Amino acid sequence: MNVDWLRTMIAVVDEGSFEAAAWELRISASAVSQRIKALEQHLGVMVVRRSAPCAPTAAGEALLRMARQVVFLEDETLAELGRGDAEALVRVAVNADSLATWFRPVLAEAAGWEGMTLRLEVEDQDHSTTLLRRGDVMAAVTSEPVVVTGCRITPLGVMRYVPVAAPGLVDRHGGLAGLRWAQLPALRYNSKDELQLRFLRALGIDDAPPQPQVPGSEAFLAGVLAGLGWGLVPQVQLDDALERGRLVRLPGEPVDVPLYWQTWRVGSARLERLGAAVRQAARILSTE
Repeated sequence: MNVDWLRTMIAVVDEGSFEAAAWELRISASAVSQRIKALEQHLGVMVVRRSAPCAPTAAGEALLRMARQVVFLEDETLAELGRGDAEALVRVAVNADSLATWFRPVLAEAAGWEGMTLRLEVEDQDHSTTLLRRGDVMAAVTSEPVVVTGCRITPLGVMRYVPVAAPGLVDRHGGLAGLRWAQLPALRYNSKDELQLRFLRALGIDDAPPQPQVPGSEAFLAGVLAGLGWGLVPQVQLDDALERGRLVRLPGEPVDVPLYWQTWRVGSARLERLGAAVRQAARILSTE
């Protein structure tokens, strides 16, 4: 299968249109169209849906991960042979809380690496394996212990979340001794964030409270500090907010979310180097 066809398919999916893919590949839009048609004629199926934006068909989704692997390994091999001038693109899914805390040293490490472009996708740790299965990323920080087909998995540790709220918010809703959980606003990151609701169900509270929404890990903490709602905040992110009285610890056990590093099972020096940096940075996490 022609590697240029695969590169073109990836560009169309990632950029969303034939014109944008042409700009990315430094070729004409007609050349992009010809390559996609050649790929589809070779396979006997359509692989790209001509929509706005362009998207892979069911057959295209099946092809996409293989295409990314082939292109990535070709770029890496050519670089090792001194014949490639393009940097290998490494796509990684990381949840926002990890990116805001323990994962940051990985960025400092990667900044000094040559021949590799790191592209991060922010995705909830409960959903990042979906990106791996689709081939959208080649590695992910995930809470899913089940290995994605074609990948390998390494435990990283436990992200501990502590239930906290601003003192004024607690006082307005009965105080710690008589906290009215059903009326106490529960902050959430986005519509996929069910951490607070699962915590309430564990306490035997089924009524959903008001749920203000603040996307962004640092912004979420700022919302809790401001009294917009209570939230489960990573312990490594709290610093001295509890000691200084800016936040109060709410009743209930902390929530421990195990994290794993899942990556393609391919022989890649770049992925191995990235994985080593991730494992080193994750040593700050709890092992309980």
